Amino acid sequence: MIIDHKKYDLFGKTVVQKVVITPPFQFTFPIADNACFLYMLEGETQYQLDEEQINIPCKHSLFLNCINSRKQLSNSNSSVTNEIVIVNFHPDILKRIYDRELPLLLQAPQKLISNKSTEIINNDYLIQKYIEGLLFYFKNPSLINEEILILKLKEIILLLSQTRNAESIQVILSQLFSPATYTFKQIIEAHLFSQLTIEELAQQTNLSLSSFKREFAKLYHDTPANYIKTKRLEKAAELLLVSSERITDIAFECGFNDLASFTKSFHDKYNVTPTGYRLNQTAK
Repeated sequence: MIIDHKKYDLFGKTVVQKVVITPPFQFTFPIADNACFLYMLEGETQYQLDEEQINIPCKHSLFLNCINSRKQLSNSNSSVTNEIVIVNFHPDILKRIYDRELPLLLQAPQKLISNKSTEIINNDYLIQKYIEGLLFYFKNPSLINEEILILKLKEIILLLSQTRNAESIQVILSQLFSPATYTFKQIIEAHLFSQLTIEELAQQTNLSLSSFKREFAKLYHDTPANYIKTKRLEKAAELLLVSSERITDIAFECGFNDLASFTKSFHDKYNVTPTGYRLNQTAK
């Protein structure tokens, strides 16, 4: 259960967030076209990427390409509350804050060593100190501004470039600027919450509609319409709990263009209206 979720936005997109979750839990990340740095401040958790499970101990971190599908954190055993700090790297923001030239860590390596999308970073003293600095701003939100967020982004990129994982991190970050390398699954997950139709989504994968549906069924064992609607409703349910946004805004953020159809779909899945769901969960 999520008991606290704080986040700060830069240029309209979330770049730093802190999530406190009590086990047992399964927490699915909102899919977006960015890379993520996850630091386990308290407790430990497991990261699920398709069929692979990665353990993230306390004071360790995970760096990953967030375009990848089915990413989920879970913990079913520990009684310790999990506290996770997340830094998001959006390609458009990175280009904006480095207006002259991207640092080496963000440039494609001359020799591609792999197409890996995740990297565990072991306990690192400098990164611990960086996290301590972020926690200061979570405790003092009035001090947060655009300049501070830009500095914190540049600082973590500099620190990551000095770790022994720098080579792998460079590969992951460079994928943000190489959309041609996206797989079928990455394209699907990156557009789950957009307003694209199934036909337009098929065009994104360079497949005909019939071929797209066949490939989709083979990978997801579901129809595109049903899978996408389910994922959008799951995200909406999560946002109803952790956000104070209006229900109309949540509906549009999750890819629904009609509040009435969103309300009906939500009721069909959860047997309660979005308003009732939020009230019921808050009252618990």
